[in-house]
Amino acid sequence: MSANKFFELVNTLPGLQKQETNYRKSISPMERLAVTLKVLGHGDSIYTTACSYRMGESTVRGIVFETSKLIWETLKDTWMPKPTEETWLRNAERFWTLWNYPNCIGAIDGKHVVFEKPRKSGSLFFNYKKEFSIVLLALVDADYRFITVDVGSYGRNSDGGIFRSSSLGKSLANGTLNIPPPKALPYSEVTVPMVIVGDEAFPLLTNSMRPFPGAYLGDDVPKKIYNYRHSRARRVSENAFGILAKKFRIYGKKFSFQPETMDYIILATTILHNFLRDDKCCWQPGEFEMDAVTEGLGEIPGIGGNNPRDAFEIRDIYMAYFMSEAGSVPWQWQATLSAQRDT
Repeated sequence: MSANKFFELVNTLPGLQKQETNYRKSISPMERLAVTLKVLGHGDSIYTTACSYRMGESTVRGIVFETSKLIWETLKDTWMPKPTEETWLRNAERFWTLWNYPNCIGAIDGKHVVFEKPRKSGSLFFNYKKEFSIVLLALVDADYRFITVDVGSYGRNSDGGIFRSSSLGKSLANGTLNIPPPKALPYSEVTVPMVIVGDEAFPLLTNSMRPFPGAYLGDDVPKKIYNYRHSRARRVSENAFGILAKKFRIYGKKFSFQPETMDYIILATTILHNFLRDDKCCWQPGEFEMDAVTEGLGEIPGIGGNNPRDAFEIRDIYMAYFMSEAGSVPWQWQATLSAQRDT
């Protein structure tokens, strides 16, 4: 974080200033923010940070929680506002320009945040990696910014199950996300809904696309081409998580907070991630990019149960479009054949 961004953040958070008394001066806003960023950004333990700033461990722990909560509640309306129809259209344009996937309004994925097992929690947080975690579910735009996040689900749950029960999944089911109506594909007269792209853990719906199962592709070139193009757009969410973990080193260690405290800490890192995307110290789109590998709307329907037939047809339309002259890109053939030889 640059110095300008640090002071901008201090001035944006008037709640950092605490009342002083005749007997004790309060910890300054800059020091409170510095302590919090030390823990989140460097991944230092509470004990190490307390020794560095000559504070008590309970004081540091309280500062990190209070400041994280303040950051989220103060900045969320500015740096993660509820998307409008214009926002979705702008996202779709950026996905087509940068990642060659039309009518895509976001990429979705889940990240397991590992922490020390809470007492008397049983196996609720025990995930498939045999660790204890809560899940950060995020919808990401084409420029690696978080559009919306959902935090706090048990690590034992799947990404698809978390999506169905999340506020995002319920909003999609209720049609309250201001998603634009179906739009024609570029250089084509074929109209398809605006869609979100995810991996195989997420449901296939008319507004949510996932790749064809890799185990059944065989030598089916059109399906492999679709999976490659799908992967180019979907990996944006994984890249965003990678940038987040690189920027906030606390993700490289086990969190030593209670689950209810972790929620605000994770939310604070996601909003700070958006806040710092235009900082000159941050990695910007276009740097260190590498080719992806092939991986195996009208009225929005309810989420869950069997896949609707319309969703299969929409994915087939995309597959045909990516094979056509209007929708293909020159490098997709070589990328697909290279991945096939590697396997």
